[in-house]
Amino acid sequence: MLSGFLSAFRTPDLRNKLLFTLGMIAVYRLGVAVPTPGVDYGNVQQCIADTGGTEGAFAILNLFTGGALQNLSIFALGIMPYITASIIVQLLRVLIPRFETLYREGAEGQAKLTQYTRYITIGFAVLQSASYITLARTGQFYPNCAYDIIPDDSWVMITMMIVTMTAGTVFIMWLGERITERGVGNGMSLLIFTSIAAGFPSVAGTVYAAGWGTLFVFLIVTLAVIGGVVYVEQSQRRIPVQYAKRVVGRRTLGGSSTYIPLKINMAGVIPVIFAASLLSLPTVITQFAGDNPAEWIVWMQNNIGDATSPWHIALYVLLIVFFAYFYTAITFNPEEVADNMKKYGGFIPGIRPGKPTADFLDYVLSRITAAGSLYLAIVALVPTVMFAVLGLSQQIPLGGTSVLILVGVGLDTVKRIESQLEQRHYEGFLK
Repeated sequence: MLSGFLSAFRTPDLRNKLLFTLGMIAVYRLGVAVPTPGVDYGNVQQCIADTGGTEGAFAILNLFTGGALQNLSIFALGIMPYITASIIVQLLRVLIPRFETLYREGAEGQAKLTQYTRYITIGFAVLQSASYITLARTGQFYPNCAYDIIPDDSWVMITMMIVTMTAGTVFIMWLGERITERGVGNGMSLLIFTSIAAGFPSVAGTVYAAGWGTLFVFLIVTLAVIGGVVYVEQSQRRIPVQYAKRVVGRRTLGGSSTYIPLKINMAGVIPVIFAASLLSLPTVITQFAGDNPAEWIVWMQNNIGDATSPWHIALYVLLIVFFAYFYTAITFNPEEVADNMKKYGGFIPGIRPGKPTADFLDYVLSRITAAGSLYLAIVALVPTVMFAVLGLSQQIPLGGTSVLILVGVGLDTVKRIESQLEQRHYEGFLK
């Protein structure tokens, strides 16, 4: 891998892309440290020192923003509003025929969907920024902290803060799109990767302070999880496809063999994110409930909001399995694949074209998704169980979602660099 990166830097075009990507990431990390106007940065740091930082669902969100949320910086919302908007647009393809039509129109339709995603992102950013500012003003962002985080709570200052945080999210969205266009890899994924990786020093410090035995167990389990994720993420079921020969004019087309690669984990990290988001609702509801919450809110917080509770673990697994099947059904349509194969003269050996092919693909996909959903549930639960056993569950928000994102984005970026290196080598050979 090291030799591959050295070769990439020796290639002028690829070197420029890598430097551009690193420059955009540096700009992003710089914005994480810039406080939002109206926030008393000194009091924020004092609250972090007294309370240990954000807790519960906010600790997880802070991890995805690279520490920007607990500092209430201009990038406090991170890229999560855009990710949420993208997922919603994909889900709306099932409910709104217009969205599905745009998706099938090619580049022009995709551009319109991207524009819709941007508008929805701005809406989510406004709502989330207003919620965080409200929590900070009422003292619920840092419980038991006596310092005033927002001294001036006039409507002019609050409006300026909402606009600033929303503009920060829009700027992050712009950075991600520029990385995708002119850099290496998917820009949004790399920004999330950078945010999670930025929290590793604090995680390592917490584990190291717990003792050598805890550090040894942490390293062994982490390496085992990463190895398992790498193995499964690169595993696929290859369904052979044969194309019949066709005579078009004086040319003979077809007659080739290929395959349909079906990944074990077709849904990626989306099911885990959805499940974690739903299970974080009790914590958020408790934050807004005040000092005397209702009994059912207390029960939800103690049984569903607690990551080590049997109720939480059972619901977590069920939600991951459900969303794995749901998202896979959205992203992969067996009938569409079977129709395209039939249109171009392709068929699966031993399976008749048309509906039998669609039924076969659906059957295989269902079995693969069963294994993939269980794999996601195991990876999501192993870090949580490990930190609970080591007594670090309340101090480290790092979970299976973070591991999946880090490994997945890392593998994808390395593959993109290798593919571009191969293209350069082929071009050099032809010249």
